[in-house]
Amino acid sequence: MESKESFKVSIVGCGNVGATMAYAMVLDGTPTDLALIDIDADRANGLLLDLDHSLSFTPYTKLESSDDMAICKGSKLVVVTAGARQREGETRLDLIAKNRAIFETIIPKIAKAAPDTLLLIVSNPVDVLTLEALKLSGFPKSRVFGSGTLLDTARFQFHISEKLDVHPSSVNAFILGEHGDSSFPVYSSADIAGAPLRDMPEFTKEIEKECYEDTKNAAYRIIHDQGYTCYSISTAVLQIMKAIFEDSNEVFPLSTLLEDYYGHSDVALSLPCVLGRKGIERQILTPLDEKEKELLKNSVDTLKGYQ
Repeated sequence: MESKESFKVSIVGCGNVGATMAYAMVLDGTPTDLALIDIDADRANGLLLDLDHSLSFTPYTKLESSDDMAICKGSKLVVVTAGARQREGETRLDLIAKNRAIFETIIPKIAKAAPDTLLLIVSNPVDVLTLEALKLSGFPKSRVFGSGTLLDTARFQFHISEKLDVHPSSVNAFILGEHGDSSFPVYSSADIAGAPLRDMPEFTKEIEKECYEDTKNAAYRIIHDQGYTCYSISTAVLQIMKAIFEDSNEVFPLSTLLEDYYGHSDVALSLPCVLGRKGIERQILTPLDEKEKELLKNSVDTLKGYQ
């Protein structure tokens, strides 16, 4: 039997988000090896044992766990979910001080253990921490990126699809900017099968506004009702992982360092990126109307205020 190509993934942080991601990856079967790391070794070991007991029913994945970043060695992808999670009443930017301190401890250790890995940041505030991880790791910008507005975009597509009675994957529309309150929808180029949304008589200004507001407030609603979000972000990260493994050059809105993107530099936020085996291959300059350019600047200014 031909051996499967080695593809090791490490997840740093085994709380609700990290554990759900690990479960999704084991069910999917893409990683040959999966390392689970948490400051609480018992939590990581408990997750390991729970997942080990599922292997009779899933594609085989070699699992290991530890509180030591050294087990990231050999990883093609390290996903960082570690940090304080957003609680009801908090914005993502409220988490900066606590999670920046955690990153100062863990990112250099990850970089030492896995100097050739891709680094995917999921911890919030993801844009600020993506830039922090870039600085602390010393990696090139192509290998450090955040999940950014990929989940916001999926939520956006879902809410639009409900209004127009089409499948969410048929909606071509992005949320860009901060993964947070200064994000913005790109309606000027949004379409379904080439038909501009704004040309559809049933897609009124009121519906346009409602779809974005429902998207922006989604996390707050889920946190209020459930206490945390985990399933949709895990599904989004799974797609990122598969695009890297398959070297598919799929386009995702990811948090990445801007260098003269519509004149903006030295800040990380989400814009459409081509993702493959080497990380972010290139950024796509999405057409923006004048209002969207103003909203991009607002997002840039908001994030630079927290750097």
